[in-house]
Amino acid sequence: MEIPHYPAGRALTFADKPLLDDIFARLQPRISEFTFANLYLFRTAHDYRLTRIGDALVVMGKGYAGGEYFLPPLTGSIGQAMSLLFSDGLVLYGADEPFVKHYFQDGTMEIMEDRDSFDYLYLRAEMAELPGNRYHKKKNRINYFSRRHAYQVESFSAIHLEGALKLMDEWCRVRSKLDSSSLLPEAEATREALTMADQLGLEGLVVLVDDEMKAFTLGEKLNNSTSVCHFERADPFMDGLYQLINREFNRLLFIDCTYVNREQDLGETNLRESKLSYHPVELVKKFRVRARP
Repeated sequence: MEIPHYPAGRALTFADKPLLDDIFARLQPRISEFTFANLYLFRTAHDYRLTRIGDALVVMGKGYAGGEYFLPPLTGSIGQAMSLLFSDGLVLYGADEPFVKHYFQDGTMEIMEDRDSFDYLYLRAEMAELPGNRYHKKKNRINYFSRRHAYQVESFSAIHLEGALKLMDEWCRVRSKLDSSSLLPEAEATREALTMADQLGLEGLVVLVDDEMKAFTLGEKLNNSTSVCHFERADPFMDGLYQLINREFNRLLFIDCTYVNREQDLGETNLRESKLSYHPVELVKKFRVRARP
């Protein structure tokens, strides 16, 4: 499907998968937004649209609060494309440190760290093995769960879909009292990811207790050395289950990867504390950039 030239654009569709998969394979991105599955699953939440500026391909989007932005251009004359978008008053979101250093060294732009969007990067082997004293509490919670429940870990497949969707309903019910603008779009994206896992190239695991779905996780490769965990859900009333499904993701999936990216915390205090407690080797910084007033 043809991609129109800016300021026109069109919605991201599943038909764009081969194009974007090829681009990301060449770019080897470090930020979690840059997979086709991630863009596609959040296409409605962020109103993702594709446009061309000269030979540059650009993804346009909107934040949960409605503000318009563009992601780092994917191809072509990147600097020229950004100049036009900045002149129209648009904000760049998702620029990592190498991108910022390459394109914004003259001091003419306003560059803002977006801490709530930093990705958490870990050593996959550490997440799989939980070695040493600093993971002692994680291992204790897994042991607590294991002593109380006979469970099975299986690869996610279509036979698990009904149970996973049922677990999502319960997850949403428990979290419905939270004042979170991301809750509904996150739930919609998760349900679609479960339904379309094969088509999107996602791999996952489930934890069954007494043949009932109690946890699932889905992810993919972000680049040649890094996996990314997009979705992780567990029964909130089973202590130690989140620690177990996290460990199993890294123990059983993408074992050729050195790192695992567990995405951002969106500024949620409990989620930030949890992600930091696993001792990331790096916070992959993301920046917003705009023209100075």
